[in-house]
Amino acid sequence: MTTDPRIAQTCNPALLTRRTALLGLASVLPLAAQAAPDPSGPPEGAVARNVSGFVTPRWQQHFASTTGGMILIDTRSRALFFWSQDLRVQRLYPTSIPIREEYTRRGRTSIIRRVEGPDWRPTPSMLRRHPDWPTYLAPGPGNPMGSHALHLTWPAYRIHGTHDDNKIGRRSSNGCFGLYNHHIAELFHLVRIGTQVRVI
Repeated sequence: MTTDPRIAQTCNPALLTRRTALLGLASVLPLAAQAAPDPSGPPEGAVARNVSGFVTPRWQQHFASTTGGMILIDTRSRALFFWSQDLRVQRLYPTSIPIREEYTRRGRTSIIRRVEGPDWRPTPSMLRRHPDWPTYLAPGPGNPMGSHALHLTWPAYRIHGTHDDNKIGRRSSNGCFGLYNHHIAELFHLVRIGTQVRVI
């Protein structure tokens, strides 16, 4: 079953020619600094994605304590970093970010709800922009929330999965942060209510 075509507009999918590189990054920790991206940027007309590499930040640069575990979302590198409270578990996941800067919220928040098999209701502002969208989608392959969702204290903002892998590593959301379904499933079982989140 394919994603509802009315919802597919949110990602404007293009070919992900280097998806394998992104998938491999998530399983390698700790990470060393990788080569810097080509300063000349992508060829004209190409979709910009972060596939050059990541530098793992130090949690102390962003959090005062490890209480509840920590999630750092870096919108510049399009990466989500997780540390468990005891620091025994660390993960890096490539992520999608909001398609426009005005939809991007930065700062500190936390996980307030965990949902397996989330449903989806577009916000009023989404419906104003896209009046042809459905007002509700049940859980399943056509749902843009993917297999799992982590609700933040910020209303309508979530970390969630996606059934459209082309969204990952690019600007493609209306405000949320998307992960591959197998990555959000793993993260879902690592976080708890109260896990700290910072978006930079």
